[in-house]
Amino acid sequence: MRIRYSLTKIISLLGGELIGNDEEIDGVASLANAGSRKISFFVDNKYSELLQSTKASAIIIAPENRDLTSLPRIISENPYAYFAKLSDLLNPPRIYEPGIDGSAIIGETSIIPSSCTICANSVIGQDVKLGEGVIIGPGCIIGDDVIIGEGTNLQSNVVIYDKTVIGKRCNFSAGVVIGADGFGYANEHGKWIKIPQIGRVIIEDDVDIGANTTVDRGALDDTIIKEGVKLDNLIQVGHNCKIGAHTVIAGCVGIAGSTTIGSNCRIGGAAMILGHLNIAEGTTISPGTMITRTISKSQTYTSIMPFQQHDSWLKTAATIRKLNDMSERVKQLEIELSKLKS
Repeated sequence: MRIRYSLTKIISLLGGELIGNDEEIDGVASLANAGSRKISFFVDNKYSELLQSTKASAIIIAPENRDLTSLPRIISENPYAYFAKLSDLLNPPRIYEPGIDGSAIIGETSIIPSSCTICANSVIGQDVKLGEGVIIGPGCIIGDDVIIGEGTNLQSNVVIYDKTVIGKRCNFSAGVVIGADGFGYANEHGKWIKIPQIGRVIIEDDVDIGANTTVDRGALDDTIIKEGVKLDNLIQVGHNCKIGAHTVIAGCVGIAGSTTIGSNCRIGGAAMILGHLNIAEGTTISPGTMITRTISKSQTYTSIMPFQQHDSWLKTAATIRKLNDMSERVKQLEIELSKLKS
């Protein structure tokens, strides 16, 4: 049965101001697809036509746009964030029954509070300490000496290596791997010698990590992810990296080892960040951008070659290869022109 709230009840829980009738809401939807008893949000004038044609029962809208619709509306300074909170309210997470499945294997020296949920086929090593209400999903593997804070949820097939420390209220999606060895080798006489990775991974409170993302343990020092960081799917975080509080990173980003990213950064999908760099707090990196040097000033950085038809790209690439020679020729011509003028 769907959860339903009146608009006045929603405001009592989340704040805001109601204009119009007190409708009953049972779900959220986009302006284009909303129907009866659904609520949507409006933040961009390019969707003005959709706002006029939407079948939604109510709208979340900013104060400056309050008169753009006659539908019942909740006035909020941040409609998008309000929409997210309301969606969470109308779609509460699954409630797990505390207990340990009979197929789980748990080390004798581990501490598992009775409020925890350990699902089928999970393996928990020795000297593990779980906080209250931790959920270990099906097929998870937790190494020795791991600490996981209260309210953290590991979904199916998450792997946590030895000595990892995870904070409170974290949420790791399926297939996340935390604490695998970093990529470290020394060359001797043409052969590669593995460097032992003896650091840890430390993840603070309220961190979300998407499916199949990997965070490597440090070689000597720890890999550290600060509070409130949000990582999307299929991200690689190299050994000894440090990611500052409340930074968000989109899918398929690769971060090489020993790079420090400041707090409140935004990194777009498929960006590449080389190792041993520092990224200033508040920096935005556009999708597909490769960062090859330290960023000390908080701005938006982009390095994207627009796509072209293949034959045109081959010509462009040939021209790029000749740029150095062309630059030298221009310098020489400038010298000759200067001589002629003198």
